Amino acid sequence: MVQATALPRNEAGIGTALGILKQQFGDRLQTGATIREQHGHTTTWITNQSPDAVVFPHTTQEVAEIVKTCAAHKVPVIAFGTGTSLEGHVNAPAGGVSVDLTQMNKVLAVHAEDLDCVVQPGVTREDLNTHLRDQGLFFPIDPGANASLGGMAATRASGTNAVRYGTMRDNVLSLEAVMPDGQIIRTGNRAKKSSAGYDLARLLIGAEGTLGIITELTLRLHGIPEAISSARCSFPTVDAACRAVMMTIQYGVPVARIELLDELSVKAANAYSGLTLPETPLLLLEFHGSDASAAEQAEIFGQIAEEFGGTDFAATSTTEERNKLWQARHDMYWASLQLRPGAKGISTDVCVPISRLAEAVGAAQDKAAELDLLAPIVGHVGDGNFHTLPLIDMDDAEEVRRADEFVGWLNDLAISMEGTCTGEHGIGQGKRPYLEKELGQATHYMAAIKAALDPDNIMNPGKILTDHT
Repeated sequence: MVQATALPRNEAGIGTALGILKQQFGDRLQTGATIREQHGHTTTWITNQSPDAVVFPHTTQEVAEIVKTCAAHKVPVIAFGTGTSLEGHVNAPAGGVSVDLTQMNKVLAVHAEDLDCVVQPGVTREDLNTHLRDQGLFFPIDPGANASLGGMAATRASGTNAVRYGTMRDNVLSLEAVMPDGQIIRTGNRAKKSSAGYDLARLLIGAEGTLGIITELTLRLHGIPEAISSARCSFPTVDAACRAVMMTIQYGVPVARIELLDELSVKAANAYSGLTLPETPLLLLEFHGSDASAAEQAEIFGQIAEEFGGTDFAATSTTEERNKLWQARHDMYWASLQLRPGAKGISTDVCVPISRLAEAVGAAQDKAAELDLLAPIVGHVGDGNFHTLPLIDMDDAEEVRRADEFVGWLNDLAISMEGTCTGEHGIGQGKRPYLEKELGQATHYMAAIKAALDPDNIMNPGKILTDHT
C-alpha cells in the first residue's frame, strides 16, 4: 500500500468530544474497530486511516450539533457518503469523527413543473431515479458507482453522461451546508439562475468536505428522452477510435454518452459479462431525443466511424440490449480485475483537451508497456476524460514503484497538455502533489479561503491542499 501521511492528533479533544456526542447520540455513535475501518475505507492503494468514531445523524440540525461539538474541542470531522471515492477522501489522518450521512436519505420535494427536486445528501443517484421514473424525469449524472448525491456534489462528480448533461457543478442549483463553526447556510433558492453575491454553492461543490458538510441539495432534473438508442463500433487502433470521437464532437452530434474501451478492457468485458465483441478498441455511444433524431445521430456517427476504419457498427434501441452493453461498461472495474486474479486495481484518471485525446491515450498505453504494467484503459472520452487501471501485485515493491511512477507520469502528462490531473476522481490525498503543479499560485488562494472558513482545520484535514500552500 501507499503510506498516507498522518497528522498530529488532539487526544484530549477527541476524548472529550466523543463523550459529549455519545450522550447526545447513544447507539448512533459507534466506536467498534470494524465500522471505523470501513469509514476509513479507500478503494485505491492508500493506507486506511480510521476515524475514532462514526456518528449517524438524521437531520441538518444534528449535523450542526456534531460540528459545533467538534469545533469547540478542535476535533476533525470527515463527511462520509457511500465510500466509493478513489483518492483517500474519507481517511482520517488526524483521527476524529466520521459523519455518516446515509440515514439522511429522503427525497424532500419534486417540482416536476420546474424540473428540479430537493434531496438529503444520503440519497443515492439510483434511488433518486427510481423515485422520479413515474414522473417522466431523471437525474443524469452517472459516475458508475451508486454514489450518494451529497458525495457526488462534494467531489464534483460527472461520469458517462457528462458530455451532454455536464457535471454536478452544472446540475446543482443550490445547497444547504453546515460550516466549520456549526452554522447552517443556504447558498440560494430554486431559481434557474442568479446574480446574487458570491457563488458559494460552486465553492462547496468539489471542496471534498474541507469547507463544510452538504446537508441538502436542490438539483436540476431532465425529462426522460422520448427515444434512447445505443451504438457500438470497433476500431483498428485506439488512435482511430479517439479521432472518431474528436470528429463526432466537432461535427456537433449531440451524443449523450461516448465511451472508449481499449483492447484489454474489451477482453475483460467479454470474459466477465459474456459478450462476444471483437477484441480491438471499442466505442460505446448513447443518443437521446425523438425517434427520428436518435436514429439520425446514430447514422451520422456510423458514417464518421467508417472514415476512421470503424467496423462491426451496430445500433440498437431495445432496452435489453442497451442495458446489457452499459452494464458491462459499469462493471469494468470488476471485469478488469479478472485479467490478473489477486492483483489490486489502482484506478486513476486525467482529462485533456479533446484535440489531445488520441495522443494522450496512446502515450499512456506506450508508457504502461515500457514499465511492464498491465493497465486497461476506459474513458468518458466525449469530454477528454479517461481512466487507467494498473493491476498491481501489492507484495512486489518494485512493481508498486513502477505503478507509482506511471501514475505520476500520467498526471504530469495531462497537465503538460493543458489538461487536469483529475477529470472526476478529485484530489483527496492521492493527487495533492499535482494540484499545485496544475494551478500554481491559485492554490495559495484556495489555502487562504480554507484558513478563513476553517481556521482550526477540522473539516476533512489532509485533503486537497499540501501543507505548504
